[in-house]
Amino acid sequence: MTRHYLFYSDRLSLQPDTAHEIHDVLCANAAANLGYSTVLAYLQPEQGQINPLAWLHPFQPQAPDPEFLAFYNVQPRLQVAPLPLPWFTHASTSKWTNPSTIVCKYYFPWHLRRATQLVHTRNWNFAKAAVQRQVPVIFELHYFRDAPLEPEIVNSPYLQVAVTQSELTRASLIEQGMPEEKAIALHNGFETVFLRREPDQAAAWRRELLQAGRQQLAVYSGALYRFKGIDLLIEAAQELPQVQFAITGGTPEQVAAYQDKAKQRQAENITFLGWVLPRERLVSLMQAADVLLHPHCSGKEADFTNPVKFFQYLASGTPIAATTIPPLKAFQRPDLAMGWCEPDDPIEFARCLQQVLQQYPRQSEGYRQNRQFSQQFSWENRIAHILQQVKPQYRPQPIQSPWKEPE
Repeated sequence: MTRHYLFYSDRLSLQPDTAHEIHDVLCANAAANLGYSTVLAYLQPEQGQINPLAWLHPFQPQAPDPEFLAFYNVQPRLQVAPLPLPWFTHASTSKWTNPSTIVCKYYFPWHLRRATQLVHTRNWNFAKAAVQRQVPVIFELHYFRDAPLEPEIVNSPYLQVAVTQSELTRASLIEQGMPEEKAIALHNGFETVFLRREPDQAAAWRRELLQAGRQQLAVYSGALYRFKGIDLLIEAAQELPQVQFAITGGTPEQVAAYQDKAKQRQAENITFLGWVLPRERLVSLMQAADVLLHPHCSGKEADFTNPVKFFQYLASGTPIAATTIPPLKAFQRPDLAMGWCEPDDPIEFARCLQQVLQQYPRQSEGYRQNRQFSQQFSWENRIAHILQQVKPQYRPQPIQSPWKEPE
């Protein structure tokens, strides 16, 4: 029997505004691209199953369907295993019929364990279930930990490594009991497709988006929350009416709300694109821009965020205007095509954006220094680095050669 590198995510909704779900998929996809037999298991998003046979044989790895591939922009090497839940889990309040209990106390020990070489998850209960059954685990934490960790779990040799996204979240994890030598901080990554040049599609985006005689395009890609700096972007757009702004992402409700806000502020140079599908179209959209925008606000969220879009921005080669938040300070380098300013001030951000446009005129091939620097942050390199922290006897072995992005 093949033993898999098993990723577990609570659920995959295939809905906008699900950054952590996307993170789980792209991590698993990278492991598959490196040649490992990789399965991403997750709870089925539909209502509970009535077919008892599905509960008796819940672990059925399979190829992702076309909708999954298009939504997450992944390669077909990855296998997925949607875990069915009995219908009564949605109506019961008992801890014994809770979905987490069913997955950790029934599905994992009886169906997933024997097919698993290594577990990789953000779910602490699932991590504990694997450690207790002597399966090696990589645990990821993306927020500040506010509760103590069980000593018998964190000190077990089967808890191999705990991955955070910033030094601040790493410190939080250590404070709650994780051994310092097991905790590492790693940046997020980007899909290697963002290195591919798409000049024709980029030109088409510019023809579509540049309006009212404007010649410069500023693009934001990501979630639509206030702490992400969207309100600040609207105010900055008011200061730069000669620049066309395009904003992607968000739920339909968020898009409608921000469209109304931009209209109220008479910011007529903003286009809200919503969720761009297939996600691969973001590659050419970022290359179409004169500048890419990273206007994050200060505050608690700024201390732990590690936005995927920043690394996609780098890979695109397009100059970046960004705010200085703690996890990204390491990227304030004079050799990269980008500008920085303090968060929370729309006037300063507008000036930063204007400076980037003046200092780094658009190049259809992108700025080489950004593209070259970005390559260390691919999802594949991130997974390879994490696996180096796993003891050799617990690492999965590749079953095929690494996948490469077609020329």
